[in-house]
Amino acid sequence: MHKRTAVRALLHASCLAGAPLLASCDLDLFGPFEPFGQNDPYAPAGSGLDAIVGSPVPCEDGIAAGYPCSNVDLLSFLPLEDLGGSVSAPLNDMWGWTDPLTGIEYALVGRNDGLAFVSLADPESPVYVGELPRTPGSYVSTWRDVKVYSDHAFIVADGAGPHGMQVFDLRELRDVSDAPVTFSSTVVYQKIDSAHNIVINEVSGFAYTVGGQDGAETCAGGLHMIDIHEPTNPTFAGCFAHGGTGFAGTGYTHDAQCIMYAGPDPDYQGREICLGSNETALSIADVTDKANPRAISSAVYPGVGYVHQGWISEDHRYFFTADESDELAGTASRTRTLVWDIEDLDAPVLVREHLGVTTSTDHNLYIRGDLMYQSNYASGLRILDVSDPANPEEVGFFDSVSWTDAPGFDGSWSNYPFFESGVVVFTSRNEGLFVVREAG
Repeated sequence: MHKRTAVRALLHASCLAGAPLLASCDLDLFGPFEPFGQNDPYAPAGSGLDAIVGSPVPCEDGIAAGYPCSNVDLLSFLPLEDLGGSVSAPLNDMWGWTDPLTGIEYALVGRNDGLAFVSLADPESPVYVGELPRTPGSYVSTWRDVKVYSDHAFIVADGAGPHGMQVFDLRELRDVSDAPVTFSSTVVYQKIDSAHNIVINEVSGFAYTVGGQDGAETCAGGLHMIDIHEPTNPTFAGCFAHGGTGFAGTGYTHDAQCIMYAGPDPDYQGREICLGSNETALSIADVTDKANPRAISSAVYPGVGYVHQGWISEDHRYFFTADESDELAGTASRTRTLVWDIEDLDAPVLVREHLGVTTSTDHNLYIRGDLMYQSNYASGLRILDVSDPANPEEVGFFDSVSWTDAPGFDGSWSNYPFFESGVVVFTSRNEGLFVVREAG
């Protein structure tokens, strides 16, 4: 771990544990996570990397283009600078969109200062199409999150002041002839200011911003519910906060997944259910009636550090969560994934604490079919077979920062494994965007 990153990691872990070493837990007082200059001896290798395009690089003998790997081939790589970023504006979260007219797949890549759009028409030669800058008057933010509904992107940022929820019509990407282009928001929803994340249920047509702050309607940091059936006319629909969860006990939600439930619990089939990662607990709620949402249950586990994010199995029987600070705090000896049996939504059961093969901090994970795709910071993208949900098994990886697997925040922030082509994209904070495919 780099010296500056190590200091920030200590401060971050202290704040997450509720015993801050400083009077304020606003780490942005120190600037972005890695404010390195090109000649900084602690600068990560990502400052000044060359693009890798034009021809795939197979993973052979555990290496692809110098990156450690297993059963994952590198299709291409765009460094931070080729995405409109810089060492003072690194990458963060991401999502994907497929144009229903052209079939072209796009990576939507968060930067500290805006959103970058990358065409994967040729995944071996991706093209930076352009950017959507942050809302005028808002602040640069370490956390920018995006989801998609009905060919529109919905973007929020945390600790960004009067940012609101940007809405952008992704069909504008079709008409770009002289890339890169600077785009403008189609509309900005202003009933929120800053939010940590955004969740969208594409079946119900509702968005949920979470971790609200800085004024407007924060919903105590819980679910701020928005009707987006008309994407350019988003309408406030209500609040839900699961009292007793979160460090403040107000129901702060860090991330969530909201679904039309089709699992084994007959009491909730056909209901809209949100599974929240609420810092101190897993939260399960019924939000079918936006005027009267209700808590179903909550659950905790031994050695909880920070319940960060999770994703449900495709049969809605299991839910997998990541804890972002247990490795840093020493309550997990290796990367820990929590496996919940939610056959009975009123009584979730922890069936497995899966320990990975490295000590890195885990971040975002997603499930597609029988595979779990984890962005685990310093150990990169990890792919696990979850065909036996209670016994995950790693089957592949691609590591974007080879110099460490230690707990901390260098490396892969997030990934998107849902493209029909089978291409997987993931961000590495100071390096750039990796485009990969499972070998074979």
